[in-house]
Order: sequence, then structure tokens, then C-alpha cells
Amino acid sequence: MSDDTSLQIPFPYSRSTHGPYATELHRAWLTRHPLLSDPTHPAYAHWDVVDLAALGYPDAGPDELALAADLMGFYFLFDDQFDGPLGRRPTEVAPICDRLIAVLHGARPDRTSAVETAFADLWERSVQGMPARWQARAAYNWEYYLASHPAEAAGRISPRPPDRAGYQVLRRGTAAMETIFDMVERLGHFEVTPAVLHHPVLRQIRQLAADIPSLTNDVRSFPLEAPRGDVNNLVMIVQRERDCSAEEACAVVMGEAQLMVERCRELYEGLPDVYRELGLARVERIIAQRYADGLVTWLAGYLSWERLTGRYQEA
Repeated sequence: MSDDTSLQIPFPYSRSTHGPYATELHRAWLTRHPLLSDPTHPAYAHWDVVDLAALGYPDAGPDELALAADLMGFYFLFDDQFDGPLGRRPTEVAPICDRLIAVLHGARPDRTSAVETAFADLWERSVQGMPARWQARAAYNWEYYLASHPAEAAGRISPRPPDRAGYQVLRRGTAAMETIFDMVERLGHFEVTPAVLHHPVLRQIRQLAADIPSLTNDVRSFPLEAPRGDVNNLVMIVQRERDCSAEEACAVVMGEAQLMVERCRELYEGLPDVYRELGLARVERIIAQRYADGLVTWLAGYLSWERLTGRYQEA
């Protein structure tokens, strides 16, 4: 299969200088919440989880970057527990996710469960200093992410492969991108005004910035996912749609992703008109632009990380 899986990205990326500090704190966090049997395992280190946080949130302070690194580690390690037989048993996946959803709403974690204590710690640290409106939105987005896993498990054993519409709904849940974008505000210690957050232009930018990594990730992870029976992958859907080879399907998916990048750039460049039309005050414009910059910075940083991480090189 061709390895031409890079996009032309018009947005710059940078890297936080607090990586070494965050690395030490992240290793200590994994020791307190043993999602891994060995926090220093070379395979996990090869994923460069802290570097993803440093590229995705380059302006975060030292402790904020450590929180971001812990979040990235949780996403990967939580998802990976469903790559084996458990991921084909939706009736067992659902209670795991339900217990974490309960934590969002005040339930105490089971102290014998590393997953529950890790998630409770992340949620407690994430909501610190954030207003109730942000907390409500973040809780909803986490619920969407967590509740998508039983459906993903059911899809692996369903005789009906997903179509594009079903794929998109489920992929947007399991990708967790809305929770990742909520952290742009949390790590930056600000909140976007609702009129801006839900404006059609910014909503489109946010959705594109969320969807593009899912497409590129589907291409890179296809060699790993196809043999183990994962079906929620756009490469597989395109193969069925076009009755084509995997290589051709990958090229189609990357072409779609590139068009989405170009649309994201067009919308991003039009943001000053949005601010003017909404009559935003200067401070509101600054905050809105910080948020928009955070979305495209994450996109550029993630795609840079994805090209080099060892996470998708096992195949």
C-alpha cells in the first residue's frame, strides 16, 4: 500500500517547551493510575503521547500540559482495551462506560479500578476554575464519547456494515474531538461566548478540524484494524462503495480530507467578518480568535505527530 498519507496544511504548528516536565508528571500519573503494567514501557514511549499534547496545546503552561498529556494517554489506553475480545462484547462494554458517565455526574469511582480512578482524576482537574456552562458542555461531550463505545463493539459483530451516515455519527463520538477542543478553553483559561461558539462558521471550522484527523487516522490505522475486524473505518466503506482496492480507497479518503482542509482554511480566513457582523467587543474578538487558533493549531499539530508516532507503525 502506498505511504502517501500526508496532507498540505496551511496552518502552522509549534511545540511546547514544557515537554520534559510534563513527561515526568505523566509517568507519575500512570504509576498512580496503572492503566499500563509498566509506565516506562518502550512501546508506549514510542507513541510520543506527551509530544502530541505539546503539539496540540503549545501555549499551555507546565501543569496544564501535564493534564493534556494525561488526557491523551487516557484516550489511547482506554480505547485500546477494546481492541481485543472485549471490544466484541457490547453488553460488557456498556457497564464500563456507564460507570464513567456516572462519575461525570458525581458518582465516586471504584478505587480498585484504574480506569475509573484515572478518569475521575482527569474530570476533577479539567473542571477546576471553569464555569458551569462549560462544565455542562464538557460533560455532554464526554458522555457522547463514552457512550459510543458499546455501539462500536456492537458494530464489530453486526452482519450489517456501517454506511457513511452511521460511520460519521459513531466516528465523531469515538474520536473524542469535542472533548479535546473543550480543553482549548480549559488549558487557556478562557471561555468563548455562546454567540461565537455556535456561529455556523465556527461550528464548521470545529467540525472540519475534528473530522480531518479521523480520516487520516482511518488511513494510517487501516492495516491494523482490518485484520482484527474493525468496521468503523472510512477506507473500508469507500472500498465497498467503489468496489476498489484498499490503496485506491486510501487515496480517495485522503483526497476528501484535503478538500476539507481547504474548506477549513476558507472559513478560518472569514472569521474577521463574523466578529464584525456579531458586533463583538475587542476582548470578545481576542478570545474568539484564541479559540479558533486553538482548533487549527491542534489540527496541524496532530497531523505532524501522526506522521511520526510509532502508534500506527506496528503493521
